[in-house]
Amino acid sequence: MIEVKNLVKRYGLIPAVDNISFTLHPGKIYGFLGPNGAGKSTTMNIMTGYIAATSGDVRINEYSIVEDPEEAKSFIGYLPEIPPVYPDMTVEEYLRFVAELKGVKRSERKDQVASAIRRTRLEDYRRRLIRNLSKGYRQRVGLAQALLGHPQFIILDEPTVGLDPNQILEIRKLIREIAISGEDVPEEERPIVLLSSHIMQEVSAVCDEILIIAHGRLIVMDTPDKLISRYHVNDVYEIEARCSEERLNEVLAPFKEMAEFDFDSNDMPDGISKLVLTFPKDSDVAELLFKTLAKEGIPVRQFKRNVPTLEDIFLQLVAKADEEFAAREEERMKEESLRNAANSFDVTPMEDEPEQADDDETEAEDDEADETVEEAAEETKEGGDES
Repeated sequence: MIEVKNLVKRYGLIPAVDNISFTLHPGKIYGFLGPNGAGKSTTMNIMTGYIAATSGDVRINEYSIVEDPEEAKSFIGYLPEIPPVYPDMTVEEYLRFVAELKGVKRSERKDQVASAIRRTRLEDYRRRLIRNLSKGYRQRVGLAQALLGHPQFIILDEPTVGLDPNQILEIRKLIREIAISGEDVPEEERPIVLLSSHIMQEVSAVCDEILIIAHGRLIVMDTPDKLISRYHVNDVYEIEARCSEERLNEVLAPFKEMAEFDFDSNDMPDGISKLVLTFPKDSDVAELLFKTLAKEGIPVRQFKRNVPTLEDIFLQLVAKADEEFAAREEERMKEESLRNAANSFDVTPMEDEPEQADDDETEAEDDEADETVEEAAEETKEGGDES
């Protein structure tokens, strides 16, 4: 089990990771989603021990990445976005080298390398130089090195980026097989896979649960089906019919008591009207809409029921997180401005006004000074006349 507790990472005053907590369980694949700059890579780098957190901790099988880094790291397999391969080595040479770096016992290295090659289907490429492999097969080599040491926690950062559709399907299949680790392996002994990706279709197809992060904060964690169910609040139907908007509005008028009508015919061909109807969730009116249009003899060009996709939900949640972040930043800037104003305002205590007697003495001193100046001027003038 992996526990991430109150994880914080700041660069100066900027929080890249802002008090994140979650728990990952064996035998599951977790999708880690977020826009660029959300804090995904920083979080994963902290979890692998590559960088230190400002505060908080990650516990891997009860070992702290802060207090027991070597023990915690021994359970981790990591595939970065760019696989860390050496192009001048063969596949087998490279995997033996990585096994040695990971501290795999000499007596077990040969079997572990063979197992990693078999599980990633690299048998026919084991003696090829890595530089001569396609990008898809280099990605397999990266997966193979992540499996060495039998890690219980596997982190995959954008594992299918840049691959063609066939390679993407193959890598997805390999990831599922890695998580299952054989049908005879108990679930509690299966690895945890954390998959970072920008491809919603991939996450939906591969992952058991999804974590969405934005502006350094975890905003949701749930299964794809539950997420869609939670944010599927309305049933939306799009109807394109060969008639005028007025006619379509008249025919479907009985539905106005339970639906919102929105005509959007601007981009439609001549004679085609488009109507978007929004009903409460689970209204189940598709058949009734069809019958109503058919009864009035209106030709239907397209009839579509829209269900929110994972991408729709992702965009909705990120937009909300953007608004909340903007509000926090505005409040922070106000507080910082007030602090700066308070620091720059120098409050100097006022001196007591001098007494009248002191003023009189000062005036007398000024008069004496004036008389001295006048006498000096007279003496200078007399001296000039004598010359």
